[in-house]
Amino acid sequence: MIIEWSIPFLDPQASKDLDVPRALIIVNQPFSATLLKTLWAACEWHCCADGGANRLYDAFGVAAGGSDLRSSFLPDMVKGDLDSLREDVKLYYTSQVLHAYIFNRQSLQTFPQSVPVIHDADQDSTDLMKCIQALEEKERITGREFEIVILGGLSGRLDQTVHTLSYLHKLRKTRKRVYTVTDDNVAWVLDEGEHLIHINHDVLGQTCGLLPVGVESTILTTTGLRWNLEHAESSFDGLVSTSNHLVPGQDVVIRTSKPIWWCAELRLS
Repeated sequence: MIIEWSIPFLDPQASKDLDVPRALIIVNQPFSATLLKTLWAACEWHCCADGGANRLYDAFGVAAGGSDLRSSFLPDMVKGDLDSLREDVKLYYTSQVLHAYIFNRQSLQTFPQSVPVIHDADQDSTDLMKCIQALEEKERITGREFEIVILGGLSGRLDQTVHTLSYLHKLRKTRKRVYTVTDDNVAWVLDEGEHLIHINHDVLGQTCGLLPVGVESTILTTTGLRWNLEHAESSFDGLVSTSNHLVPGQDVVIRTSKPIWWCAELRLS
């Protein structure tokens, strides 16, 4: 069976299509307001992982006419151990009213509440993990499964980047689609098998890569790349396909014997 992938959530022209429920989790790393707006429009549930709320708050200010731009981007939740959340950011979000949802067997009701800022002191889980646990609780209540888009996670501190790589490698066993996005690239884990990646060449740049993270080695066969692989072994001790190129007008097919990270650069906005 071929698993198909696409990234409409990165296309400003298509990002408002919510046929697929998506959740946006913002971590404590830099991002542009342009990228945030695109992802925000594509996702119906928005959560800040601790200091990610600082990043969201700082992305917007007060417009020339005095309107509060931040009020158009209120997260559904801020969660973590809160060791990074600034007090002014906490005060702002807890003073803002959003429409929360309560579910029962008869109906779906809305009621006003402030943005929940939830302290979770568990030191055996990261802020990102805490947010995904909150999403899983929402999924249990609603009976809906969300795609996950993580804004950040592949820049900044190396230990945090490795955590992102490790955690998404593990999540492939329980979740169908988890993506991580920065201003530079989009990446996700391809499990063992055959994958068809639909390439939006208006959104993606030229460079891409296949990274054997979390496995001893894998056997790769590809089509649609400038330098294709044919039953090639890829490992940290051997070949790693970095700085490969997408071919204009073509989609990409990847067959891998073990899980592997796929990444592609984004066009500069």
